[in-house]
Amino acid sequence: MIPVDALLKAYREGFFPMADASDGQLYWCRPEMRALFPLESYRPSRDVLRLQRRGEYSVFFDSDFEAVIRACAAPRKDDPETWISGEIVETYIRIHELGLAHSVECRYRGELAGGLYGIAIGGAFFGESMFYRRSYASQVALWHLVCHLRLKGYLMLDAQIMNPHLRRLGAVEVPHDEYMRLLEAALRKKTAFL
Repeated sequence: MIPVDALLKAYREGFFPMADASDGQLYWCRPEMRALFPLESYRPSRDVLRLQRRGEYSVFFDSDFEAVIRACAAPRKDDPETWISGEIVETYIRIHELGLAHSVECRYRGELAGGLYGIAIGGAFFGESMFYRRSYASQVALWHLVCHLRLKGYLMLDAQIMNPHLRRLGAVEVPHDEYMRLLEAALRKKTAFL
């Protein structure tokens, strides 16, 4: 297990852990460009808003953290490898028990349909991973997270490394120096996730 103090210190310094898919070896990432969701201007797709209006999904916070992280760690049909090792799963479950890691669960007729998890420190939320089993479920979870973070006064939603999916969802990239300035301000903010 990753020592909790070391993990939290790493986040405060702009690092996050990943595991090599081939052997599970842990390494620390601090990319030159960082993906963020702009909390003040983020807007979900019309499809997500339509599903929300229709009440298609029920959304919960921290109701089944372990199921969410294990679903995120599971191989996907388009990518059988995962960067979320058993060590990472165990560590984040422990951090959740300490009240610092949180999940958003999106349920369809009671079944877990999608969700995401991450770590909250100060006014920063570090999104780690998301998954879906039904269309738009992870996006509905993301929209609920953004609304929740706005309500609680968070300043940052870190999405870590840009990819085409995050870009389609509205993430933007910022250079490392700017990211660190934003992170420093967010870490000074005192807020509670729940």
